[in-house]
Amino acid sequence: MRQQYKQLLTIPKPFVKWAGGKRQLIPILNDNLPKSMGTYYEPFLGGGALLFHILSERNGQKCGVSDLNSDLVLTYTTIRDKANDLIHSLKNHSKNYQKDSKSYYYAIRESNPRSAVEKTSRLLFLNRTCFNGLYRVNSKGKFNVPLGKYTNPNIVNEENIRSVSHVLQSSKVSIKCRDFESVLNDAKKGDLVYFDPPYQPVSDTANFTSYTHKSFTITDLKRLANLCLDLDSKGCKVLLSNSDSQEVAEMFTDKQWKIKKIEANRSINSNSKKRTGHFELLIKNY
Repeated sequence: MRQQYKQLLTIPKPFVKWAGGKRQLIPILNDNLPKSMGTYYEPFLGGGALLFHILSERNGQKCGVSDLNSDLVLTYTTIRDKANDLIHSLKNHSKNYQKDSKSYYYAIRESNPRSAVEKTSRLLFLNRTCFNGLYRVNSKGKFNVPLGKYTNPNIVNEENIRSVSHVLQSSKVSIKCRDFESVLNDAKKGDLVYFDPPYQPVSDTANFTSYTHKSFTITDLKRLANLCLDLDSKGCKVLLSNSDSQEVAEMFTDKQWKIKKIEANRSINSNSKKRTGHFELLIKNY
């Protein structure tokens, strides 16, 4: 009983470091949430920072979240359904990593486990120990980030896994693997749909779209802009994060869109001096 009580007091947080993660922007995003909403939808789930915030702040909130990255969706469902087995596996990774971090890291990077628990454990282990904590796959869908320089990475993070598992077990939270356009079939008038897609690059060197091995192209951005219009016409509330780029701004010029420029840091830039002073756009229709 005491364990369960402690669990409820622990606020769930993102369990993966994800490019474009929204944890540091939660105060701004929270200020821009509608006072009331039906179901909350998030079709580019990623690290889930806003989802966990909403589940912590709005008791009993109905949520439908999804992502096209099947490895990521598997991680969410495994944490929800098999937290004990996952924690046991992560403890083994932690023990072996401490013996010989370099050889163990690259052996796990090359491995291809079959079970849901071991696949999830591998993803979390690599995310905690790889360079810059960056999830990236190459054109063949293979994780290719080198070992990071950490003295004592928090590989298990048991308290947060149990807290996340607890909130995801709610019958009001559904998790799916699917393309973002599928949300149009589900969202109804008064629902909130939050889009946080891979960002449009603002420079030639800024292109980072390798969450899945299919890039998020300008064609996908046009699909997203059209989807936002369709959702608006259904009476849905739409909130969108994206880079402060001309392409994005030009696609949301209709009168229903309110565009706000906000300051955001880049937590994954390998040069820490280049992580600050960036701006992105917050677009909404309410």
